Amino acid sequence: MDHGGCLHVPNVKCRIYDAAMRLFSRKGSDRVTISDLAEEAGVARGTIYNAIPDPGRLFEDIAGDLASEMLLKVRGNLEAISDPPLRLACGIRLFIRRSHEEPQWGRFMVHFGFSNRTLQGLLAGTSGEDLRLGIENGRYAIQHEQANSALAIIGGATLSGMMLVQEGYKTWRDAGSEVAELVLVSLGVEREEAGLLSRHRLPELA
Repeated sequence: MDHGGCLHVPNVKCRIYDAAMRLFSRKGSDRVTISDLAEEAGVARGTIYNAIPDPGRLFEDIAGDLASEMLLKVRGNLEAISDPPLRLACGIRLFIRRSHEEPQWGRFMVHFGFSNRTLQGLLAGTSGEDLRLGIENGRYAIQHEQANSALAIIGGATLSGMMLVQEGYKTWRDAGSEVAELVLVSLGVEREEAGLLSRHRLPELA
């Protein structure tokens, strides 16, 4: 079973989280009933209420859980990298690789990443500081006032790369490197350097 949604939770709660992610991705965030969830998780309705204090907040709880987990993972894996463009390229590729390795996580992210504020914050949170540093030290040819637009481009491109992998149009390696290269070029990095940075050895996602 794919446990992209399980974050330090007991086994029953983990099953419920996994089932909820599948259902939310299929039916939407506001169309999943307790009965649906119990059937998908293979547990009784009473178990749902016992394991989840507020089932009405389950979607937001899962989104917050995923955001916190991925943010910690990406930051931890990029600690040894100081160059902002290289950090950004690796971060994009880590998201796209995980969408391949954990399809359920990837489907949830692609389905709700454009609309859910928490998941939007995840994409911005993993690249916002690196973008600011890159602008300040001249690695990017954009202005500070363009940062929010640049973050929107980074987030949208990353989610689109994840979707390409899920739909079978690209391997995660090709999609990750191509998206990262195009993003870096859009920020003003020379194409040759952008290509090299986007194919740099990728750190393992712990």
